[in-house]
Amino acid sequence: MTILYKTMTAMAVAGAVAISGTAVLAADFYDGKTIKIVVPFSKGGATFVSAKFLEPYFEKHLPGNPDIDVVDRPGGGSILGANWFAENAKPNGLTILFTTSSTANPYVLGKKEVKYDLAKMRIAYSHPFGAVAYTSPSTGVTSAKDILKSKTPLIYGGIAAAASDLPGLLSFEVLKVPVKAVLGFKGRGPVRLSFERGETNLDYQFTPVYLTQVKQLIASGKAIPLWSGGSVAADGRLTDRDSVNSDVPSVYEVYKTLYGKEPSGPAWEAFQAIASVTYAFGLTAYMPEGTPQSVIDIFNKAVADINADPEFQKASLGVTGGAKLFPGSVAEPALKKALQPSEELKTYLRDLLSKKYNVKF
Repeated sequence: MTILYKTMTAMAVAGAVAISGTAVLAADFYDGKTIKIVVPFSKGGATFVSAKFLEPYFEKHLPGNPDIDVVDRPGGGSILGANWFAENAKPNGLTILFTTSSTANPYVLGKKEVKYDLAKMRIAYSHPFGAVAYTSPSTGVTSAKDILKSKTPLIYGGIAAAASDLPGLLSFEVLKVPVKAVLGFKGRGPVRLSFERGETNLDYQFTPVYLTQVKQLIASGKAIPLWSGGSVAADGRLTDRDSVNSDVPSVYEVYKTLYGKEPSGPAWEAFQAIASVTYAFGLTAYMPEGTPQSVIDIFNKAVADINADPEFQKASLGVTGGAKLFPGSVAEPALKKALQPSEELKTYLRDLLSKKYNVKF
């Protein structure tokens, strides 16, 4: 997240200064109201964990101190919940879709099941995070450099190939690691439990769950950390280490260790594009098309107040490594641009997903 994260953080600070200079926005707008946060995954995954983590801070800093109700609507790799949101949410500031690239990727790839249009929605806020891959000691792997020498077949559990699993699957393509992907889980919480039961032996978890639940597995010798997705360097490539999980090498570093040269080719380009979007805009809060700018402004100010809250700053260290929220004023233009990749990249991804993972378009 280095350069990209720092650049966006600087923009967020500038936005906060501008907001603080405006008139107080609708001081009682949310008085007596309830905001429904729709998470299109099951409980226990990083998205639900993060939504619950942020819940008290938005209740505290939104005007009128509304109740926040986090509800899970899992299914279809997040598509079912997102479709429900598109069909039912009204642009009144009371319903938010809080999700990941599991929702963005099927939209970008043009999957026929998608009934929502993310590019037309408004962005209330975004919370960046990374991801770390780890394996079971039963494989005989002791670090990333051993990944091609596993004693047992590598089995990865995931939700859907065209969802938030995509950067992980692309990392296996980049590193040329033979992996059997078992897809169809309803969230990363069930995926992690499957790993702990020994049903799978290779997993990716996003920072909120990795820091709060996986690190204890590593400390007890039940998991071996492998690599992180990495972060964007000054030249725009995904070559730096994840600043939060800096003790773990990036995919880029692992490739160089395994093959003695820099990665290149379509798999690497696709990984960089998808992983950059996934981690820079890890968790994004969407509001329906037509949501008034005044509501977005309210959230812009609340985000600035939350980032400045000492309690949030302290608590976030253990959940996201201290990552700050991005307001919609910063995340919306950047994310909407990212939702429109080149036709060449879309063709590569669609070919890979249809031929290797039987994804239908």
